[in-house]
Amino acid sequence: MILKMLSLVNYKNFESQDFEFDAKINCFVGSNGVGKTNVLDAIYHLSFGKSYFNPVATQNIKHDEDFFVVDGIFSKNDKTEKIVVSLKRGQKKVIKRNSKAYEKFSDHIGFIPLVIISPADRDLIIEGSDTRRKFIDSVISQSDKTYLLNLINYNKVLSQRNALLKYFALNNTFNAQTLEVYNDQLHTYGSDIFKTRDEFLKTFIPIFKARYKAISNDNEVVNLNYKSDLFEDDLQSLLAKHINKDKALQYTSVGIHKDDLSFEIETYPIKKFGSQGQQKSFLIALKMAQFDFIKQQSGVTPLLLLDDIFDKLDENRVAQIISLVDNDDFGQLFISDTHADRTERIIKQIHQSYKIFKL
Repeated sequence: MILKMLSLVNYKNFESQDFEFDAKINCFVGSNGVGKTNVLDAIYHLSFGKSYFNPVATQNIKHDEDFFVVDGIFSKNDKTEKIVVSLKRGQKKVIKRNSKAYEKFSDHIGFIPLVIISPADRDLIIEGSDTRRKFIDSVISQSDKTYLLNLINYNKVLSQRNALLKYFALNNTFNAQTLEVYNDQLHTYGSDIFKTRDEFLKTFIPIFKARYKAISNDNEVVNLNYKSDLFEDDLQSLLAKHINKDKALQYTSVGIHKDDLSFEIETYPIKKFGSQGQQKSFLIALKMAQFDFIKQQSGVTPLLLLDDIFDKLDENRVAQIISLVDNDDFGQLFISDTHADRTERIIKQIHQSYKIFKL
């Protein structure tokens, strides 16, 4: 999987910009605010149909403009693939593959496998469980269409059940049979999602631990711990047990939408007990494991985007990361950095072709 060319029109701070990329390493250097991260986000947009950094779609349109277009030409399995993502104010976003628009965005997920490592990943440690669930869902969905469909359906039914609970409270009424219809559907979709997440983590955790060991020189022991209500009981029973609580709260208090992943170092939460360097290494290992898993599942080498990851890492950990990507397991890399000299020094240690774009 290679991104050969990228064209941006009215995307964030870019009015019009074209890039022609090297098949191995591409670096974007320049001071803060020139748009290095925006280029990486545009590449992410081509893979996921949305921004990694800003969920409000219209805020990715350049100020005082009415639309944006992100256009990429890829080489995948010796075939040329043209992906275009465009948005006009007041209209729906459009994603096209080879000039044909997708009816459902979910059909595009996984076609351009991609992993991004960014300072924004720290949200995985400091924010709530929702962020960590999205991480799990993002990794699995890139290679499992059934899982993505189950997730979409589960969230739809969950929203309907919550609306019904609010309706009951507002109208001082209750209908157990109607609620049971939603319970059945949540149980069906939720059970499948839980099983897939559990199986995924059994495969993923050893890959993650091996990656962390390599980055940290085997200095610390880390772990991921999957937490779910469904370890206690099946979802049908849990929903029945919590009905009074749900009626009082007016939303569904149990289910796979409450799942979490605890990040641990030496059996303690890394959020409280990990240093800045350890937390950064933990997140990089997590994303490297994501890369390994997606490659293993899809048979396609994902694009790897490294956004400002050399900052706040000591030379030893930087050297470890560079040695990890200096082999044929990795395909095309995109790197952003504020220090042009540091970037050049680092990538010269990697025995691959490269291009440096000064923005």
